[in-house]
Amino acid sequence: MKHDKIERNVGLLLVLTMLAISAGGLVEIVPLFFIKETVEKVDGVRPYSPLELRGRDIYIREGCYLCHSQMIRPFRDEALRYGHYSLAAESKYDHPFQWGSKRTGPDLARVGGKYSNDWHTQHLTAPRSLVPQSVMPNYPWLVKTDLDYSDIQARMRALRVTGVPYSVSEAEYQNNIKEFGEDVAKSLHIPDAEKNLVAQAQAGNFDTKPEKLSEMDALVSYLQMLGTLVDFKKYDDDYFVQFR
Repeated sequence: MKHDKIERNVGLLLVLTMLAISAGGLVEIVPLFFIKETVEKVDGVRPYSPLELRGRDIYIREGCYLCHSQMIRPFRDEALRYGHYSLAAESKYDHPFQWGSKRTGPDLARVGGKYSNDWHTQHLTAPRSLVPQSVMPNYPWLVKTDLDYSDIQARMRALRVTGVPYSVSEAEYQNNIKEFGEDVAKSLHIPDAEKNLVAQAQAGNFDTKPEKLSEMDALVSYLQMLGTLVDFKKYDDDYFVQFR
C-alpha cells in the first residue's frame, strides 16, 4: 500500500508531515490577516511616542523580555495579581510583540503608574535595594549613558512600513488628529520626532536628573505607559464579578 511506503521512508514522511502542518497552519492563520474584527478597536490604544519607542528598544536590547512577560492571561490568579487580562489591541503597534513565555520576574503589562519614576530608576540601578529577594541584574549604566536619538526618525519610518500610523505629510497628521487627538498626533509626526522626544523627557524627568537626557529616561517612560492607555474601569466590574 502507498501509505506503507511513506511510513517506511523517514525522509518522505518528514517532508509530507511538514507540508500537512504548513497547509493546516496557513488555513488557520492567513484568513485572520484579512478579517478586520481579528483585532478589536479599543479606545485609548496608540502608537509609542519617540521617547517611549527608544525606551522599548532599550528594553529589548537589555533582554528584559527574557524574564518579564507582557501578557496577562484570563485566569483568576492572573487577574487578581495583575489586573484585567491583556487585549489583542494593546499589542497592535508592537513589532515585535513582548508577550513573552517566561516569568522570572512579574508580568509588566500593567506596571505603568504602579510605581514612581524614582522607584523605577532605583530598581533598575540596584534591584535588591528595593526587593531583597530579586535576582534581576543591576543596570547602573542606564542613568549614566546619554540617550542616542539621532536615528529616531529612521526607526519611526521603519515601523511606518509595517503599518504603524506615524505621519509624514500634513494629510496624515490631520488623520491622526481625528483618530488619536491633537496631543497624540503631535508625538506621532516624524519630522518633529527629535523635538518631541526631548520635550517629553524634560517634562517627565523620568530618571530624576533634569540636567541629563539618559537611557534611563527612555526606559522608564516606556515602563510608565504600559497598561495605562485603556480605561479598564468599564471592563473590570463585569470581569471581576465572577471572582467575588
